Amino acid sequence: MNTKALITGTGHFVPSKVVTNFDLEKKMDTSDEWIRQRSGIVERRHVEPGVGSSDLAYEAALLAIEDAKIDKSEIDFIIAATLSPDHYFPGIGVIVQAKLGLSGIGALDVRNQCTGFIYALSVADQYIKTHSYKRILLVAAEVQSSNLNYSDEGRDMAVLFGDGGGAVILEPNEKNDSRGILSTHLFSDGRFVSDLWMEKPSPKDNPTFSEEFFKNKKFFPEMDGRNVFKNASEKMPEAVRIALKHNDLSIDDVDHLIPHQANDRISQMVARSLKIPIEKVIRNIDRFGNTTSASIPIAMDEALKGRIIKEGDIVVLTAFGSGYTWGSAVIQF
Repeated sequence: MNTKALITGTGHFVPSKVVTNFDLEKKMDTSDEWIRQRSGIVERRHVEPGVGSSDLAYEAALLAIEDAKIDKSEIDFIIAATLSPDHYFPGIGVIVQAKLGLSGIGALDVRNQCTGFIYALSVADQYIKTHSYKRILLVAAEVQSSNLNYSDEGRDMAVLFGDGGGAVILEPNEKNDSRGILSTHLFSDGRFVSDLWMEKPSPKDNPTFSEEFFKNKKFFPEMDGRNVFKNASEKMPEAVRIALKHNDLSIDDVDHLIPHQANDRISQMVARSLKIPIEKVIRNIDRFGNTTSASIPIAMDEALKGRIIKEGDIVVLTAFGSGYTWGSAVIQF
């Protein structure tokens, strides 16, 4: 019998600094009403200077370790997902490893942006199934606030993103019952890279960093909002349907859907497309904004700690983001 990967602990950590829509009104030509109508966001968290994604990941990891009731020394592998590492290189996996004092174990970085948690979860799932590792720490964390264009020109993106980190511990289901990750499904289409990207810095340029690129604001993320919205609204339900078919499930079998918290209008469209009651869709974008790879584990942790997700529940995850990348996962808790 196939050993399933079981999520045995979860944790999330967000900065204490709350940034409301009214705070952003002071920086650019926008309004609380405009932001709420177009995204569902009311507030988000921003880090203080000097705080990186590894710091948020570390704090979330400590909470997940505590929740799993294990000692950190029992972790034998780390997977980290982020698009906003502390440094150009290396990734944050090894930095989290060092903060935890776990030198020697492997640390893998996953760069799939908003879909990063699902991609990382699929990797962890395979390692557990093949008995490569017994206890995996998966962290997803983002600091977006330090590189957003807080001007009228950049307001469409600047109002959307927040900072935060989420973490899960994965272990083999020794009972071999129905609980655990049932399947993961990954997709991408690189033809649309420039629809959502940060064009610079790029090693294709010599020198990589130039004053011209700063003047032209090429270091800020850019998005074709219309195309991203359209594709996310189509691809996320499509990924869910593929996952349900793979597991011989119907939408009625799903207790909860956790979509990537990109935009609440997208989440509502996904729900309508799937014909799943909106009450079953876990949404917290109003309080945290879009935390990219961290949005699903943050929402999952809140739902578990709030006893919204209960033992035996079937939960479907889905995400869409830069690349384009998208995916889904089915978990029985």
